[in-house]
Amino acid sequence: MVAAAVILKPNRPIPGLRDSKLLSPGERRRLVPLILAACEAFGVGSASVHEIDRLNIRRASFRAMLRAIARLRPPPDHLIVDGFAIPGLAIAQTPLVSGDRLCRSVAAASVLAKVLRDRRMDRLHLLYPAYRFQENRGYPTPEHLRALEAYGPCPLHRRSFAPVRRLLEGPLSLPL
Repeated sequence: MVAAAVILKPNRPIPGLRDSKLLSPGERRRLVPLILAACEAFGVGSASVHEIDRLNIRRASFRAMLRAIARLRPPPDHLIVDGFAIPGLAIAQTPLVSGDRLCRSVAAASVLAKVLRDRRMDRLHLLYPAYRFQENRGYPTPEHLRALEAYGPCPLHRRSFAPVRRLLEGPLSLPL
């Protein structure tokens, strides 16, 4: 799990910036240097597989966000956060559902987080090529589920993720 926080300089347009989910991987990579040039500060944080399993995905994502925010220099006076308010945060915040479509700073943070996560998945693919992380990015594609069935989970797989949990409890039934 990777999260990012970005403080953009005022009046610095970033051509092509929008919700990272609407951009191709190449478009996201092209935007990274433009985002870095247009920001006053950025921070990146992550949560491990073990934290996700122990805390749950939502609480682990808040932990990753807090880590990203803690790296912002200068620290912000106010945050716009994507989705839900971050519990326990001492900084004023405005939660914004679909924030990555409505706010440039949230969109920029989304792009940085996704590019960094993709780079990590590319490196992890080298350690565990059978799972094809460079293609599925860890999402439960049919090919990824077949690899789980064939090879079992690797240390990167969340034990709380339903297909992994079912596999550990018994045979995983997949359509062929």
